[in-house]
Amino acid sequence: MIRLIENAPSRAALYYAGGLCLLYALIPALTFPNPPLDVVEGFAWGRELQLGYTKHPPMQAWLLELTYRLTGGLSGGYWLSALSVALGYLFIWRLARRLGLSGQQSFWSLVLTSVTFYFTLPLPEFNPNILQIPIWAGMMLLFHRAVDKGRLLDWVLLGTLAAFGLYTKYFVLLLIGAIGLYALVFADARRHILRPGPWVTIAVCLALLVPHAAWLLETDFLTLRYAASRSNPADGFVDHLFNPLNFLAAQIGNHAGLFLVLLAGLGWHGLKQVRLRRREAATPLATPSDRFLLWFAVLPLAVVLIASAVTGNEFEHMWGTPMFVLSGILAVRFLALPQLWPFPARAFVAAVAIQAIFLGILFGQAVLEPHWKHKQTRLHYPGKAIAEDMARVWKERMGTDLAYVAGDMWSAANVTTQAASRPSMFYLHDRTLSPWIDPKDVQEKGLMIVWRGDRETPIEEIRRYYPDAVREGSRTFAYQTSGSIPDVTVNWVIVPPGKVVFEPAN
Repeated sequence: MIRLIENAPSRAALYYAGGLCLLYALIPALTFPNPPLDVVEGFAWGRELQLGYTKHPPMQAWLLELTYRLTGGLSGGYWLSALSVALGYLFIWRLARRLGLSGQQSFWSLVLTSVTFYFTLPLPEFNPNILQIPIWAGMMLLFHRAVDKGRLLDWVLLGTLAAFGLYTKYFVLLLIGAIGLYALVFADARRHILRPGPWVTIAVCLALLVPHAAWLLETDFLTLRYAASRSNPADGFVDHLFNPLNFLAAQIGNHAGLFLVLLAGLGWHGLKQVRLRRREAATPLATPSDRFLLWFAVLPLAVVLIASAVTGNEFEHMWGTPMFVLSGILAVRFLALPQLWPFPARAFVAAVAIQAIFLGILFGQAVLEPHWKHKQTRLHYPGKAIAEDMARVWKERMGTDLAYVAGDMWSAANVTTQAASRPSMFYLHDRTLSPWIDPKDVQEKGLMIVWRGDRETPIEEIRRYYPDAVREGSRTFAYQTSGSIPDVTVNWVIVPPGKVVFEPAN
C-alpha cells in the first residue's frame, strides 16, 4: 500500500476513503435491527415534507424521506452518512491540493482526518451534524477557488451551498461569518468586494432561504427557540471557565486517533526530534495558503470557546463535528508529513487498526452487546413489530387505517416510520411542536396515543389534554436480539373521531 501511496496517491485515496465509506454503511445496514434515534426522528419529520421542524431546518429530514420513497425502507440513513463523508473526503482532497499539498500529503490528510472520532462511530446516526461535513469542506473549497480565480460560477455555487447548509443547521452561520470576516480582513479576498461575485453569493443564498424564512415567521421561530434551549445556561461563575474548557477538552479527545497515528509514524525518537526535523525540512510557513488554513481551522473553534466563556453556556460536544474537517491538512502541513515521517507504513497500519476497532465496535453494539449489557437499547428496539401491532389494534377497533399517533418522540416516531400506513406523528400532542398537524383532519380521523413502561396513564404532556385518560390496552414485546434484554411494554389509548382535544384542560 505504501508503494501505491507513493506512486498513485489519488488512487490510494480512492481505495482507502471509498472502502471506509462502504464499510460504515454496510455494517449498520446489515446488522442494526432498528435505526438510531436521530434517524427515526428524521424519518418521522420527513414524512410531512415541511419547510422546518421542531428541532432543525428540514434538509436532513427531506433527504431521509427521499431515500424512503426510493427504497421503501429505513436503511437510507446509513448510506446518506456514507455519502456525506465521501463528499467530505473529496472536498478535503481537492482543498488540500489547492493549498499546495502534494498527492501524498493530500492522501495523509484524508487518513488523519478519517481517524478523528466524528468520522467513525457517530456515522450510522445520520443527522445535521454529519450532513454538515461536506457542507463545511465544500464551502471552504469554493471560497478558496472563488478568491483565487474570481469566477462567477464559484460564487454562485458558494451561495447555493451556504443556503443548503442553513437548511441543514444554523450552526453553518459560524462558517459563513468566518468567510465574511476573511473577505474583509485580507487584501487578496477584499479586492473582490467591489466585484459582483460576493454580492451574487449573498443574493443567491438569501433567495433560496426565503421559503424557510417565511416558515420561521409563521411558526414563531420554532427551530431557533429549540436551538437556544439546547445550550445549558450557566449556574455560576465557574461555568464560564469550566464549560469552554470542557468543550475544548472534548474536541482534543476526539482527535485521539489522529494523535496515535502521528505517534506511530514518528516513533518515540522521531517525536523527540520533531522540532529539529521540522527546521531541516525548511518548508516555508506564513504563506497565503497557511493563513487560509489557520484561519478556518482556528477561528470557528475560538468563537465557540469565547461565546461559551462569555455566556457560561454549555455547548453540545457533537456540534464540533464539522469544525475539524481541516485537522488532517493542518497536521500534514505543519508537521511536514510524510517526508519527515520515519515510519509511514506504521502510521498507515495504525490508521487501519483504529478503523477496524471502530467498525468492530459498531458490529459489537449490534450483535454482541446484548449478551453482556442487559438493558434496553434503541438499537434493538422492536420498532417494526410494535408499529404493525398498533396499526392492527387501530384497524380492528376503528375499521380504518391509523392516520395519527401521539406520544413522546421515540414511541410515536417508531410507529410513524414503520407502520404500513405511515401515520403522521402528533409530537407530544402539541400543535406548536407539530405545525404540520391539520386539526380538522385529526378530528375527522381520530388518533392513537402510545407510551412505554408500566404506567397506566400517558406521559404528563399528554395528560394535560386528557387528564382522565387510562390505557385501554398494553402489550409486551421482545427486543430484536437473542441476548437477555428486558422486554418493553407499550400502552395505548384510542381517541376516536370527534373526541380529539386541542387545548389543555384547566
